Amino acid sequence: MSNQDEKQSVPSYLACAKPNPAENRAPWYKNIAPTYAGVFLWFVFWSGAASSGAGDAPGGIFSQGWLVPLLGVALGGLICYVLFYHVFGRFGQRTGLPLYIVGASTFGATGGLIMPGFLMGLLQFGWIAVNCAGAAAALNVWLKLDPSSVGYYAIIIVWGVLSVIMALKGIKYVALISTYLPLIPAAILLYLLFKTVGGLGSFDAAALVAAAGKGTAAAAPEAATAPSAFSTWAILALLVTYIVGFTATAGAAGCDFGTNARHKKDVVWGGLVGVFGAITLTAGIAVLIVAGFYGTEAGKAMIASGEVVLDPIKLIGKIMGNESAGGVTAFLLALCAFPSCCFSALIAATSIKTTLPKVNPWVSCGIGCAVALILALTGVAAKLPVIFGFFGASFGPICGAMVAEYLLGKGRWTGPRAGFNPAGWIAWVVGFAIGAEPQLVDWGVLPCAKIPLSLIWAFFAGAIIYALLYKCQSRILPYPQAENQAE
Repeated sequence: MSNQDEKQSVPSYLACAKPNPAENRAPWYKNIAPTYAGVFLWFVFWSGAASSGAGDAPGGIFSQGWLVPLLGVALGGLICYVLFYHVFGRFGQRTGLPLYIVGASTFGATGGLIMPGFLMGLLQFGWIAVNCAGAAAALNVWLKLDPSSVGYYAIIIVWGVLSVIMALKGIKYVALISTYLPLIPAAILLYLLFKTVGGLGSFDAAALVAAAGKGTAAAAPEAATAPSAFSTWAILALLVTYIVGFTATAGAAGCDFGTNARHKKDVVWGGLVGVFGAITLTAGIAVLIVAGFYGTEAGKAMIASGEVVLDPIKLIGKIMGNESAGGVTAFLLALCAFPSCCFSALIAATSIKTTLPKVNPWVSCGIGCAVALILALTGVAAKLPVIFGFFGASFGPICGAMVAEYLLGKGRWTGPRAGFNPAGWIAWVVGFAIGAEPQLVDWGVLPCAKIPLSLIWAFFAGAIIYALLYKCQSRILPYPQAENQAE
């Protein structure tokens, strides 16, 4: 078969794909690790990790001390590296092709446009919503507006609209400064740790639980209905689920990042430092900051008054001993988050343009931005466990199916399959149902108990079902780019 015939047998987006050549690749410390580190230095991630479950039980994740949440953070980081990054980095490194191309083997040449391609683009509007809500909350530490005021809503709207405009018209200017902006949250984290580390030895988990429980019990009709503190297992499960939900889409994007890797060692070290290391350090330091603060005299005074706040962003002023300085620090953290909002909009625009080339990106991104703003304005985007749970449910089974594809193919990419590959789609439907089960319970759709670690089970459901259906797949299309793969 001639090359022309081969190109005609696959969709144009596949035929036009070109592997990233070896001369364009660089060491892991110049691309993969710093890119991922920038993702996890985003304050929404590490502040959300420390305050996970704060509204569900007295003391939140600190009810058993600070060593247990540190273990949960490290466990979440390790799971993300092993299950949600390594294989994707290797796929990208071996093929030189991005995720939406490599995914055509799992979901089919036609289906790959939707999954993971179009879905990745749609979920970026969810990230824009989270960014808008988080940035507004951080800015409000400085501005101190009423969260239901017009001014507060205006911040959210301007933030979201401006990010889409910059993504479509001025992303090169954002990229010029985004390389150095992560140094600011890194410095802030280290400074806050320096201010609070002396209190770790005096941290009293029981006192924190008792203080947090006062308000809960008082608000409850009967003391017996007040929620109890989290167990060790519940803390570990909560943190793993939170971290996996946040990381699932970024881990799958490791396929794109892996196209810049020269060899396997770049993939491994880029992930160990940028994924496992960055997750453990950023979220781990946030945990230590909160625990250390409540071991200081200022923190003990808050406990004595019955006031417990587990979000490090809201504690910055008290940690620094100056509310004005805390407001400026929170402002800087919000400012550093703006480039990531722009890049989310750019990824969304690129994905939609690839899958729907006839749709004007200003129209598609405008609609997506409107949805994102609705999520932010209504407060839905501020419910991080719910949002990250949905992200993880969406991409967990995708990751599981593609990992199964990698293992069954003995590390080689098979190339795109015709049409909609049934194995991948069935694996995703079942895995998504399992991953989204806790959200469906919360929304009253299902009357049963929540599945613990549902996102992990969603991953394994996708992997197992795909493996069981491996012999029942659509045919592999001729594709020259799949023939020459690196080791």
